[in-house]
Amino acid sequence: MTQAARARSLICTLLMSASMLAVHAVAQVPPSSRIGYVDMKRLLDNAPQVMAGRQKLEREFATRDTALKADEKRAGDLRERQKREETTLSKADATSLQREIDALDRSIKRNRETMGTELKSRSNQELDRSWREINDAVVEFAREQGYDMIVASGSVVYASPRVDVTEQILDRLRRMPARATTP
Repeated sequence: MTQAARARSLICTLLMSASMLAVHAVAQVPPSSRIGYVDMKRLLDNAPQVMAGRQKLEREFATRDTALKADEKRAGDLRERQKREETTLSKADATSLQREIDALDRSIKRNRETMGTELKSRSNQELDRSWREINDAVVEFAREQGYDMIVASGSVVYASPRVDVTEQILDRLRRMPARATTP
């Protein structure tokens, strides 16, 4: 068995053990306990903090995206010119035009990859910040409302709408003051 296979096996075993412990813990909860359920995907899709982060990233990367699209259009225009004038261009001019297209293509690819990497990193930063705010809101809600446990959607097979507090958490997040944005 390879080291990677052993690691996967260990991770699977740990996850199964954790799931079994969670099920056992829920089964041991006294009947008077209050348990709620939160659909984290829905919170992450609809929380104003997450949407504000997305808009912030769109503004932050808009200039670079526009420049990239302009370069792509320019490369397309050069290719059209190359096709249109292939019979009339001298060999030196055709070679020069091809070099210009190739250089522009490399630049576009490099810029697209760099921007994608930076966008992913910034998206993760924004999501981490939003995740902390959302998690704090869930904890505050649970404490204020007297819940003994709030279960997130990641490992829940079924939750009755009766225990779903997602909308209440979203309302709380909507009432939270907007955080200061730093580019």
